[in-house]
Amino acid sequence: MFENNSRTEISELGEFGLIKRLTEGNQLKKESSLMGVGDDCAVIDAGAGMSKVVTTDMLVEGVHFDLSYTPLKHLGYKSVVASLSDVYAMNATPEQITVSVAMSNRFSVEAMEELYEGIYLACDKYGVDLVGGDTSNNKQGLMISVTAIGTAKTEDIIYRNGAQENDLICVTGDLGAAYMGLQILEREKRIFLENPNVQPDIQNYDFIVGRQLKPECANKELAALNIAGIKPTSMIDISDGLASELFHIAEKSGIGVVIYEEKLPIDQQTFDTAIELNLNPPTVAFSGGEDYELLFTIKQADFEKIKGIKDVHVIGYCAPAIEGMYSFTKSGTKLSLEKQGYKAF
Repeated sequence: MFENNSRTEISELGEFGLIKRLTEGNQLKKESSLMGVGDDCAVIDAGAGMSKVVTTDMLVEGVHFDLSYTPLKHLGYKSVVASLSDVYAMNATPEQITVSVAMSNRFSVEAMEELYEGIYLACDKYGVDLVGGDTSNNKQGLMISVTAIGTAKTEDIIYRNGAQENDLICVTGDLGAAYMGLQILEREKRIFLENPNVQPDIQNYDFIVGRQLKPECANKELAALNIAGIKPTSMIDISDGLASELFHIAEKSGIGVVIYEEKLPIDQQTFDTAIELNLNPPTVAFSGGEDYELLFTIKQADFEKIKGIKDVHVIGYCAPAIEGMYSFTKSGTKLSLEKQGYKAF
């Protein structure tokens, strides 16, 4: 199946290049397998016009989280939100999760109980059941894998590949806050390591730190779209950064992208902290991951319907693919978009 005539470093391909390499020869053989690899969730026909959506996310200590400033309860909550966000991005309702945990002997039973307190809190918040999972020993650190299962009418499921020219590009909530929260936590960690007598100073960064440690799904905004009778033409959740997700939709849909930086929803605390740390706020919004907001496209005819929905913002439009992908700054400068965002390898 694979022709391996030479060695290729995984870092050369990156996360999505690796996934493509490993799955491009995969063929779906079951009629019930409606969507395999390539979207936020796999889609499985459940009969009677209904489908199940399934997604799995893995969080690894030292890669996705740092326990020196991440409480285990928050980590448990976030691990569930990360998977549920993918379900909502398919316009589906999450119903069950399974949780698998591998931990080293440095973790006690009480520590695992704290982790699961956060998991159960997220389950209660979003109305899902924990129905199984696995536990294993891990020689180093902690690893959490959450599989989420959701349900939707097959005709209501939204994929990444439905965007068309002239569709409006929209996002929920605000962007870049989680990334800036991470920068503050990392800064305070460095200060503490240099001088353990100095207490962390995060009092003035409560919003962005909260967005990093305890994010939420954009389920309320999605429900508002459904109530308003708006069905996005494409949708994806923003976990790896806005720019990266825009490329996913553009590549799957075969369109170009035009974004107006002045339309990007950036919270004031995010903006001020970016300036404080000598970062460009729009760049933070484009490249910062873990927002867990929704990026979606709609028909221009739905613009009047969407105007009154809280925390939904139109940030640009879909252009012909030949025009490429770019943004306009507030001063009118045209900039090419790049695949900025979280890199797993």
